[in-house]
Amino acid sequence: MAKVAIVPGNGCDEVRDCNWYGWAEQQLRKVDNVECALQNMPDPLYAKRSIWLPFMEKSLGCDAQTIVVGHSSGSVAALRYAETHRLRGIVLVSAYLSHMGDQLEAASGYFDGDWNWEAICSNTDWIVQFASQDDHLVPFAEQMRVVKELKRFKEVDVREFTDRNHFMQDAFPELIDVIEQRTKA
Repeated sequence: MAKVAIVPGNGCDEVRDCNWYGWAEQQLRKVDNVECALQNMPDPLYAKRSIWLPFMEKSLGCDAQTIVVGHSSGSVAALRYAETHRLRGIVLVSAYLSHMGDQLEAASGYFDGDWNWEAICSNTDWIVQFASQDDHLVPFAEQMRVVKELKRFKEVDVREFTDRNHFMQDAFPELIDVIEQRTKA
């Protein structure tokens, strides 16, 4: 049995009503041998590393059988979590590696200290990244910086779009396709 934990972007008080998260949870519950963990995150606005990473371990139950789907701030949390925890896989959506001058992001704690890309890659069986060229919050070049760093140590399955902006739609069928493919392997 594979577990999928969805870690949302910051700013979502009620995650099931935000973006594609609730839709994805419903779709993943229909996939054989997959269970889904989706909960409202503590500290949803600031998404502090010191709060979210322990929550991922203790409340979402992220472990070596878990596929973490991280969107925006959740992708950064997924990467930092994988520095010190074994995961089955990571799906990154609108991922980034710097606070990009945003004070809220700078205060989150994710960008304090160097990234351990080698540990992230050795602690995961696979990594998929969704990126859109028209993302208005995370420049495409920033998303590709994440790919470049990861590819120094592991092959990354990059799913590139031109029209998904920051992936804030109500549905995300390509995500479900990836989970189905990766859990059958």
